[in-house]
Amino acid sequence: MEAVLSHLRGAIERGEYAIGGRLPSEAELCRTLEVSRPVLREALRALQTMGLTVSRTGKGTFVVADAVEDPTFGDYTAGDLLEVRRHVEVPVAGYAARRRTPDDLDRLTRLLDRMERETDTTVWVAMDTLFHLTVAEAARNPVFRRVIEEIRDALARQSAFLNELGGRREQSDREHRAIVRALTDGSEHDAVEAMTHHLDRVETTLTAIVRPARTPTHDSPQAV
Repeated sequence: MEAVLSHLRGAIERGEYAIGGRLPSEAELCRTLEVSRPVLREALRALQTMGLTVSRTGKGTFVVADAVEDPTFGDYTAGDLLEVRRHVEVPVAGYAARRRTPDDLDRLTRLLDRMERETDTTVWVAMDTLFHLTVAEAARNPVFRRVIEEIRDALARQSAFLNELGGRREQSDREHRAIVRALTDGSEHDAVEAMTHHLDRVETTLTAIVRPARTPTHDSPQAV
C-alpha cells in the first residue's frame, strides 16, 4: 500500500492530477498500478486523511490540495490532537503514577501482554486507545477520562494511520511498556518522561509521513 500511496501522492504533488480534478476510477487505477482494489482503497483513504483529496459519493475522488499540511483524524487535525494530548496525557501519567491501584497495574500489564501478541492491526489499534483510556482512569479524575473518551475515535484513526504508514506498532509497544514500568514504580517523574517520549515519537513519525525527505525518484505504475 505504501508504494501505491507514494505514487499517487507524488503525482498529485507534481501536478499530474490538478487541484479540482478527479482521479481516475478505482478500476482504472487498479489496472494501471497493477494492485488489488483493497490495497488501492487503503491508499485513497490515506490521501484523504492527508487532506489531499476528498471522496464524493457517486462522483469519485477529487484533488483538493497539492501539499500535505495537517492530516485530519475524524473531527480533529493531527496538530490539534497532539497539542491537547501533550497538555492532558503527560500530566495524567504523573497523576496515575501517584494514584494507581494494583488493579490498574494488573489491567495495564495484561493489556500490554495482549497487544504484544496481537497480529490483527485493527484489534491492536482498539487496544491502543484502551491503553490510554486506562492510564487516564488510573489518574482518578473523571474529567481526564472524559477528555480521552472524547478524542478516542481520533486516537484510533491516528494510530491506524501511523501503523500503516509509519510502522509504529513495535515501537509503541516498547513505549507503552516504559509508561507502565514508571507507573508500577510510582515515579511521577519517570511517568511524565515516558509519556512525553511516547508523544514525541508520535510527532516525529507524523512529520516523517507528512513531510518526507525529498529524493530523486522515477515513479512509474510498473514500479508500484
